[in-house]
Amino acid sequence: MTTIHLIGGEKGGVGKSVVARLLAQYMIDHEIPFIGFDTDRSHGSLLRFYADYASPTVIDDYQSLDTIMETATANPERRILVDLAAQTHHPLAKWIDESGVLELATELGISLRYWNVMDSGKDCVDLLSNMLNQYGSRFNYVLVQNQLRDDNFNILEYSGIKDRALDLNAAVITLKRLHPPVMTKIDANSYSFWAAKNKDADNRKGLGLLERQRVKIWLNHAYKEIESVGV
Repeated sequence: MTTIHLIGGEKGGVGKSVVARLLAQYMIDHEIPFIGFDTDRSHGSLLRFYADYASPTVIDDYQSLDTIMETATANPERRILVDLAAQTHHPLAKWIDESGVLELATELGISLRYWNVMDSGKDCVDLLSNMLNQYGSRFNYVLVQNQLRDDNFNILEYSGIKDRALDLNAAVITLKRLHPPVMTKIDANSYSFWAAKNKDADNRKGLGLLERQRVKIWLNHAYKEIESVGV
């Protein structure tokens, strides 16, 4: 059966949607079939940048969330990618617990992977601790250390929480920061990451030669990190 990839972390502004977009582009570039779901009602990134692959999901509607599991069951050859908006953990956890999602996934042979996207702050460490307390080994975790703020993750390193996650067989990857003006241009032009690294001759406000090169280097590093844990 397939794997459901949940891209979360609860705290806003840590780069969850960027990770979801990276995973989408990685699967496209590696010809891995997938179906995306976007829970952000106001500015869903998967719906905006990868509209051909994604559908909206209402996080506090059980029937809408049920579609994720039903789609995974009906499409065992496809990965399922779910971009979780900030502060959606409570309704998601309620659905998981009251619907017996984890038990059903085990019964059906569906793997659930939670990509916990983090910046270097203490809030993210505390939220990860809460996640581990609630679900323990019932999720397959990937800790995504996003160098959005800086590259020093000492708070996580010395908190003991990372060791707890590693004891639960969590994987850890690092996502480097893309030069902010380049990311701003990508977002302003609504480019997929494929479009960002290729010349757009029709757009005078598109990325320049060296900006496209920076995107390629950033993507190459990100892809190596993703490959180290697999999808």
